[in-house]
Amino acid sequence: MNYRYSRAYCGPIQAVIFDWAGTVLDFGSFAPTQVLIEAFAGFGIAVSLAEARVPMGRAKWDHIKALGQQAEVAARWQAKFGRAMTDADVDALYAAFMPLQIAKVGDYSLPISGALDVVAQLRSKGIKIGSCTGYPRQVMNALLPIARERGYAPDCTVAADDLKAGARPGPWMALQNVLELAVSDVAACVKVDDTAVGITEGLNAGMWTVGLSVSGNEVGLTAAEWSDLSAAEQAAKRSIAVEKLAQAGAHYVIDSIADLLPVLADIEARLAKAERP
Repeated sequence: MNYRYSRAYCGPIQAVIFDWAGTVLDFGSFAPTQVLIEAFAGFGIAVSLAEARVPMGRAKWDHIKALGQQAEVAARWQAKFGRAMTDADVDALYAAFMPLQIAKVGDYSLPISGALDVVAQLRSKGIKIGSCTGYPRQVMNALLPIARERGYAPDCTVAADDLKAGARPGPWMALQNVLELAVSDVAACVKVDDTAVGITEGLNAGMWTVGLSVSGNEVGLTAAEWSDLSAAEQAAKRSIAVEKLAQAGAHYVIDSIADLLPVLADIEARLAKAERP
């Protein structure tokens, strides 16, 4: 006779794993995009902000390659150099990008409104704070002390080039947080991200996922620019961002980290009923 044993996690949330730019710091996610534009400009290739945002969330070498493969960007590269972009060109762009990103990442990385309060409330409940990012380790080495001075110091940070297995959309960075934070079940984790590829990362890791529509890459405005929009303009831009994150499979989509706590309460209620992500 065959027996089937099923055990579902019914406890509280143990960890929330945040992305960085557009999620906790840098409303609108400008630090990565602006520097990518500058790096391409150094090679005589004009790239728009909208084009730079398309591959957002990926490791930066992969981001540069994907950006160079976009049809219009690839056409500009072909016209200037008489050939398609190669991996050696990506290496050269990445080498130009890195010192720029290290020098400028702090200029954009102010805490998003409500972020520090939410993190403090999570800590008061005994929830661990994890993080992973499309930034490479060298950039994070520059950003971490800046973030700490501004009040944000997660318990774990995994950079895009830390793991041999790779980065997003694979689950490995999120799962490395599980290991380092000693979380007993992936269902006890919530991945919070402003990009579709970051949502996919969380889903691949077996976690609950929360997409951020307004504060991050999908809307791509500063907080002041967002506030200056009419209610109708805000609704239109929010709708597009929500649709993209929902299509990626996000369990919840909210405007920003400031709206996170009610979502976490709902997830805990679902966990108590033995629901899985």
